[in-house]
Amino acid sequence: MTAGEVLERLRELGSEHNRQGMARFGINTARALGVSMASMRPLAREFGREHELAQTLWDTKVHEARILACLIDDPKKAGRDQLERWVEDLDSWDLTDQFCNKLAVKTPLAWELAVSWAAREEEFVRRAGYSLMAQLAVHHKAAPDRDFLPLLELVEGAADDERNFVKKAVNWALRQIGKRSPALRVAAVETARRLVKRESKSARWIARDALRELDPA
Repeated sequence: MTAGEVLERLRELGSEHNRQGMARFGINTARALGVSMASMRPLAREFGREHELAQTLWDTKVHEARILACLIDDPKKAGRDQLERWVEDLDSWDLTDQFCNKLAVKTPLAWELAVSWAAREEEFVRRAGYSLMAQLAVHHKAAPDRDFLPLLELVEGAADDERNFVKKAVNWALRQIGKRSPALRVAAVETARRLVKRESKSARWIARDALRELDPA
């Protein structure tokens, strides 16, 4: 199936009602067709891994086509140049998180890119860095606790960023790392307790929300 044929399928699955719902959740709908994830997952399973088709779909710039590209691309074939190019194209929180969860975290570059992107200033690139950290905490089950301690330092470093989509990803990374093990929970709670003392509204929000989950008492 060509990219044009896939786009036609997506248009058939989309609706203005869904587009409006997406917008209410803060999703950028400038290039969206209004296709739900529930509709896209079966389509992705139909294709399986299609690296070349994923490249073509991404280049259409259509929101759902790019999400589908993340779902069907082959992580073994997604190299650094592609991942760096795609991360710079991100323009919505949902696309960012699908890119990290379905593609970037499954590549050998995941740890390196999480650190690199977290240091960038662009809003969705930085979100990708912290979203990827959260995904590493979930997916890389064999990683030792010590590998996550430097990521908690990066959480502290970005906690003052007041941009909504960044601070939510920083909070997400903190909570997911803290849920990995008892030792990391202690480290994450200690991080949150330092953050809650800052003057930054963002840092205090990140800390309080994480403490509600990690240290309810």
